[in-house]
Amino acid sequence: MITLDRGYSKPLPMTSLSESALLRYIAFTLLYFAQGIPQGLLMYSLPAWFAMNGISPGAISGFIAVIALPWSLKIIAAPFTDRFAYLPMGRRKPWLLFGQIGLTAGLVGLAFVPNPLSNLPALMVIGFLSSLFGVFQDVSTDGMAIDLLPRRQHARANGLMWGAKILGIAATVALCSFLIDSQGYFWAMISLAAILSLIMLVPVFMKERSCEKRFPWSRGKADPEAIYWDSQNWRAIVRSLLQVIFLPASLAMGFAALCLSIGSGLMDAILPVFTVQNLNWTDVDYSSVFSTTNLITGVLAMAVAGLMIDFWGKRRMISLFAILMFALTVSMALFHEYWATTWFVKGFFILFYALDTFATVAIFAIAMQLCWKRIAATQFALYMAVSNIGISFGAWLMGQLKTHFGWDVIFLSYAGLMILALVGISLMNLQKHAQQVDLLMSNFLDERIKNEALRRRA
Repeated sequence: MITLDRGYSKPLPMTSLSESALLRYIAFTLLYFAQGIPQGLLMYSLPAWFAMNGISPGAISGFIAVIALPWSLKIIAAPFTDRFAYLPMGRRKPWLLFGQIGLTAGLVGLAFVPNPLSNLPALMVIGFLSSLFGVFQDVSTDGMAIDLLPRRQHARANGLMWGAKILGIAATVALCSFLIDSQGYFWAMISLAAILSLIMLVPVFMKERSCEKRFPWSRGKADPEAIYWDSQNWRAIVRSLLQVIFLPASLAMGFAALCLSIGSGLMDAILPVFTVQNLNWTDVDYSSVFSTTNLITGVLAMAVAGLMIDFWGKRRMISLFAILMFALTVSMALFHEYWATTWFVKGFFILFYALDTFATVAIFAIAMQLCWKRIAATQFALYMAVSNIGISFGAWLMGQLKTHFGWDVIFLSYAGLMILALVGISLMNLQKHAQQVDLLMSNFLDERIKNEALRRRA
């Protein structure tokens, strides 16, 4: 029990995220696991079920395109979570509940679609809305993490969060396939909705800060820190975003993240084509290796990635990961006589995706550290938008390179991207960036006080 000097005389239990590192790790891990459930269902499980039941590839790709569309709108959704808040319940909790309730309702809605295999338009509409709610859950979770996590916990939390999302996707794919086969479509959707409902208890009962309300009718008030970081108008959000995003460290990180994400998109597009068409693997062989690799990397991300990055430092470790990925892909290009050896290619899969996942955890941790808390959700969503653009461009780039070059040159192209990423990483000065953000906040507060004084005179 602790006593808080927040206008209360009664002792309050330590149940707020701001006070407990363990509670923060548990909450953010479960919330990211929850994100993996609808993504695993809508992006993987249902398309595979459609394919097994004879639905055309064109219809399936159209379904996936519609489901994925809201995720390209994160940069539009994020400013709403920065701009509007019910501060007595916290800056992010109301938005988080909005997203989580919508996700659960979406799965229930999917369960009641009659003849789902013959009613793809209805599944698309509900799936689109579910993804839209998922976007709000995602950006509010990210914003809450940036608001509440100390810098020394960024990497460890990102490792847990990213690993939990990977495991959530993998577990959903496995569970959903089993449930549809054994219990039917309806009970598969209801079961997943029930799991999301249980996870929803986390944002329902948690508080961001101790003096805030747990429920709208509960006793509590806005925390001074939440008021301090609150964004009061759209003009201030846009202006603040432009100020912080063009600071040198932010530009350098954006360039490094773009190079890394282009590389990820390139390799994601390379490996299925390379293994199936060049090495004569079956699609089942590739899917099996890919699923096993994702499971391994998800566990490693949760167990060791964050700890390593926190212990040795974000910049040092992201540099090491980029160097190792450079060496790995150069080796793959040079030792092409081993491409027909299964253990060699499987080893490359596991090592590459482990390093890529670790690099993702590190770059997300750096992105969190660079965020200005008053516009954290918007700024972080912009960084993620840059990464998503890079992944799409990398996938497109693979087709262009394969038209003119062999596989060895394509692997070396990835190595070249790692050199460019290292240039961007070397230009990041995180300490200087923190000082510049503090100065921006000081100037912002001076301007707010000045404007308030002018309004009172008027």
